[in-house]
Amino acid sequence: MNENLFASFITPTMMGLPIVVLIIMFPSMLFPSTARLVNNRLVSIQQWLIRITAKQMMTIHNKKGQTWTLMLMSLIMFIGSTNLLGLLPHSFTPTTQLSMNLGMAIPLWAGTVILGFRHKTKASLAHFLPQGTPLPLIPMLVIIETISLFIQPMALAVRLTANITAGHLLIHLIGGATLALMSISMTTAFITFVILVLLTVLEFAVALIQAYVFTLLVSLYLHDNA
Repeated sequence: MNENLFASFITPTMMGLPIVVLIIMFPSMLFPSTARLVNNRLVSIQQWLIRITAKQMMTIHNKKGQTWTLMLMSLIMFIGSTNLLGLLPHSFTPTTQLSMNLGMAIPLWAGTVILGFRHKTKASLAHFLPQGTPLPLIPMLVIIETISLFIQPMALAVRLTANITAGHLLIHLIGGATLALMSISMTTAFITFVILVLLTVLEFAVALIQAYVFTLLVSLYLHDNA
């Protein structure tokens, strides 16, 4: 009960060295690959889910945009598995760190914007000034559209960080309240425990939904520029 509320968000260290790189690399070991002619059930389910997600997310893209399929599928698998592993007790969730989420959002956003300016220069510049804009409003609209463009990666990173962090804090607070209520009223403690279980189930859904939303928004940015 005396543990710091934000202790689980501190970057873990071993012998004084941060081990966050090892934690980030760990989820890739959870997706098995096989060279067999007939895959086992786990690999088959994994490939089926990837095919469904890729089909739903990439059908709106042209051939140039579909070249990003492997990157986007790797991104959603990494974020989803990292979020789910972070729900384990005494574990560390890298996606609660704004710096890491910015490190994912900024290069992907910049890649889509550069792709748009390279292949669709006129259409990309046209986004800064809608057709039929009154002459006195042109400077203000250009400034607003420029700010909205540069705020996109920040919105991506902050959305993922805030949702994952809020869920972990709620679980921590309700778990602490359940332990405290056990010595006061078992009935109230049981009700609180049921709420904790339901919240944990919800957080499993949020972990997957946030991975999908992050990747879907990158896909939409790509669609607007590719």
